[in-house]
Amino acid sequence: MKKRRQCEFFLLRYVPDAVKDEFVNVGVVLFESGGGYADVRFTKDWKRVRCLDPEADVEMLEGLEREIKERILEGGSSQEWLLKRMEDTFSNAIRLTPTKAVLADSPQEEIGRLAEMYLERAKKGARTVSGRMQIFQTMRGEFERKGVWALMRHNIAASEYTHRGDPLKIDAAYRPNGTVHMYQALSLETDVNSAKVLAFSYPKLREGVMRVEKAETALTAIVESELDREDDATMFALETLSASRIMVATMAELPRIAESVRQKMGLQ
Repeated sequence: MKKRRQCEFFLLRYVPDAVKDEFVNVGVVLFESGGGYADVRFTKDWKRVRCLDPEADVEMLEGLEREIKERILEGGSSQEWLLKRMEDTFSNAIRLTPTKAVLADSPQEEIGRLAEMYLERAKKGARTVSGRMQIFQTMRGEFERKGVWALMRHNIAASEYTHRGDPLKIDAAYRPNGTVHMYQALSLETDVNSAKVLAFSYPKLREGVMRVEKAETALTAIVESELDREDDATMFALETLSASRIMVATMAELPRIAESVRQKMGLQ
């Protein structure tokens, strides 16, 4: 059996407004642990960047990809160099995510997979999975970065609190006091109907948690940061969630949410 190779990767995010803290993933850097393969891929579709910031300097962003490639060829792919480069040139408009480990049969194929997952719009026919999974992975990554993911409950079956056969599963939850805080990745860009399903199920779930655990429930749906809030379907989904007392937060808010969870857990 071919031995899988230990690699690490991080994302480059375009954050034009530090106050709003909304971002678009524009690049991914992958390198083999201990040296060897290293490469960078940037998005080829700048529509999402221009949607977030109509005045974005796309040519400068494309030039950054070439510069990183040249740096890698010279034998350097460290985050320290990139952080200094981001600060000098982009005034923190480009941010680097924490490094994550990944095992790869082929680093060349793996960076292509990561680029498709994080940088490109999902293709029709696989949109529901890729949209929700990207949100879930980002949510999990932020919770892991704050050291709280391992202390939370995961993949919680709603049927424990509602009735047999209920297919809903909640991604993550914890109970710091008399309230069970739940978090669910929800893609409104790729599957608006999932909001209706969650909103339909939540009242029974809330009643069940009160009955079984004698606790209140607070559910937060994590959605895309770049939603078209003037779109009729998106507006309907958001209103439906609100009507069922489900809070909505964007992926851009996850660092703040993860920090709040860390504090409520009493971690130092």
